[in-house]
Amino acid sequence: MGLDASDKARLTRAAHFALAWHAEQHRKGSEVPYVSHLLQVAGLVLEHGGDVDQAVAGFLHDSLEDATSPEQRRAREGILRDEFGEGVLRMVRSCTDTQENEVLGNKTPWKERKSRYLEHLPHADARCALVTACDKRHNLGALVGDVRAHGVQYLDRCFNAGASDQVWYFEGIVEALRDRIPRRLAEQLEAVLADFRTLVG
Repeated sequence: MGLDASDKARLTRAAHFALAWHAEQHRKGSEVPYVSHLLQVAGLVLEHGGDVDQAVAGFLHDSLEDATSPEQRRAREGILRDEFGEGVLRMVRSCTDTQENEVLGNKTPWKERKSRYLEHLPHADARCALVTACDKRHNLGALVGDVRAHGVQYLDRCFNAGASDQVWYFEGIVEALRDRIPRRLAEQLEAVLADFRTLVG
């Protein structure tokens, strides 16, 4: 079934905010515009059976953790609530691995932050789980492509975690999500994780 006028308006509005908040960012270690990731996550959500609100959350899933101040984060939460409703805000919060006092450039250390997120993930509801899985599916696929192109040293150069920590994290993601997301998406996550393990040894 296609999108109706309301669906198109919500997705257009979400894309507007994604561009407003992320247009100047790049993917780590590259010149690829960061909004490429957001567009692809929203697309994966729709491809795997998500609805428009979930796709909106896919567009905006990094908007809180990429805020540059607690005040900006609170303002963005208000915009998400007012423009898209509590359901979208809840999904975006569920995708966010930072707390309210953490901002871009000043976050809790990587391992502590990711451990906290993995503890949260089994309790996220199915709607949030789908958005998270699509985010991690694209992130992990991008990592595989980057390691193939640049070697495993790329991880140490561009990330706060090396190969073993990245494997630990994505194994935790797959374990927490595999039984609560569409089977095809779970199989894709597991296959890309297997590729990543092979590449990093």
